[in-house]
Amino acid sequence: MTSVEATSVRVRFAPSPTGNLHVGNARTALFNWLWAKRHGGTLVLRIEDTDRDRSTKESELAILEDLRWLGLTWTEGVEVGGDKGPYRQSERLDLYRDYAKKLVDQKLAYYCFCSEAVLETNRRAALQAGRPLMYPGTCRQLQSQDVQARLDAGAPAAIRFRVPAHKEVSFCDAVRGTVHFDTAVIGDPVLMRSEGVPAYNFAVVIDDALMEITHVIRGEDHISNTPRQLLLYKAFGWTPPIFSHASLVMGADHSPLSKRHGTVSVAAFRAQGYMPEALTNYLALIGWSPGEDKELLPLDDLAQRFQLDATRRSAGVFDIEKLAWVNRHYLKEAEPSLITRSAVIYLRSKDWLSSELTSSDFSFLECFIPSVASSVDRLEQIPDRLTFLFDYSVERAMQDQDIRREIEEPATRQVIDVLVDELCKRGRLLDRDAFREVSASIRKRTGNKGRALFHPIRIALTGETSGMELDVAVPAMEQGAELPVESGICRISGACERAESFLAMMKSLS
Repeated sequence: MTSVEATSVRVRFAPSPTGNLHVGNARTALFNWLWAKRHGGTLVLRIEDTDRDRSTKESELAILEDLRWLGLTWTEGVEVGGDKGPYRQSERLDLYRDYAKKLVDQKLAYYCFCSEAVLETNRRAALQAGRPLMYPGTCRQLQSQDVQARLDAGAPAAIRFRVPAHKEVSFCDAVRGTVHFDTAVIGDPVLMRSEGVPAYNFAVVIDDALMEITHVIRGEDHISNTPRQLLLYKAFGWTPPIFSHASLVMGADHSPLSKRHGTVSVAAFRAQGYMPEALTNYLALIGWSPGEDKELLPLDDLAQRFQLDATRRSAGVFDIEKLAWVNRHYLKEAEPSLITRSAVIYLRSKDWLSSELTSSDFSFLECFIPSVASSVDRLEQIPDRLTFLFDYSVERAMQDQDIRREIEEPATRQVIDVLVDELCKRGRLLDRDAFREVSASIRKRTGNKGRALFHPIRIALTGETSGMELDVAVPAMEQGAELPVESGICRISGACERAESFLAMMKSLS
């Protein structure tokens, strides 16, 4: 294989559409994207959909949507096109059959008539004897006339590759250095199953060779597949690509990341309100470092720094707290309009917003949502921070024992009494300055300051003991109360209405 500098880089990501895009596979896609981007190369997106029982169009579309959401666009492949397609394996079956037949004709492969029952018996015998689980070569020595007679009779037949005996297979992995295998532990792999479907190791070689893939970047769980693939490259007389096997993404218990560790799919992280920039940035940091003590970088900057030989051999642990830290950074850095648009879906889930919002509605939301977003780990937490605004409830507030204890204090009652008086004679507090003027007046009339002043105001106006800064929260509720009836936002009560209802409830409990 020629050097990176002397050839056009072509990499591929080839998911199987049998479920959601796992974050481990998303990192593989990311590493391929970074390598192609760094070298001005091509990322090919190929769909490996030969598992007829499990592959679905819905899964394929979901994977494509997740990749685009992550910003990992491809330059060739499904939905984009190119001159080396088709890019779905289910549309390439004739190719696989033709190439398998070529190997049979050259005596490099042979027909295997062993049934699943026979193969299972062989597997059990190998396990009991402590032998490697590999095909014993039962059909390898069948005479040509016997093979033809069985084929003519319609006997189901797979095609197996004839692995040369007592050979060493080695390759230089861009991450792990030189790796050696002995063919004594490989066995004769199936190339084509009896139903005419290619095995993974055969199809991937045909596809990578015909699509002129220069670098195969994948997880270390594929290392054991590599010798079989290299033998096929040699059989066809093709130059193999450069292989790079990245470390796996592990859970906190250092076992492969799976559903038992919690969220593992890109779709789930997306639904929880992680920013795509945060997830791609964090995935890049698992098993690789951009250097210079820099971690938070946009995709293009990561690509300029990415080196395959700088990825670590040891497994990387998926740390949800580290992801939350990265996400908080991107939530704070995002444009207010983007954050607001992204948060709308979570507010709608509470029935606080209709499906149609006016420009005035959106401007109202944009006044405070970015402030809330800067204080959460992910967007799905925003509704909890805004319950005070959209779903104020005196009854619910009075169920809070901390609030019940606080309103028994004479100083608290005094602040709330004066708060009602100040609010009702001033009208709407539509900005911070207006709220601060009211606070200063209450302080002067009661002598309370600090927590003794602001905590009673908070519980009366929000029904909660903590939350958004009051000089942001109060103008938000006041502006919300001014929204027209035809607004796509649920009714929001103003500060005076809240304070009066709180005071009335407080007195009724005396």
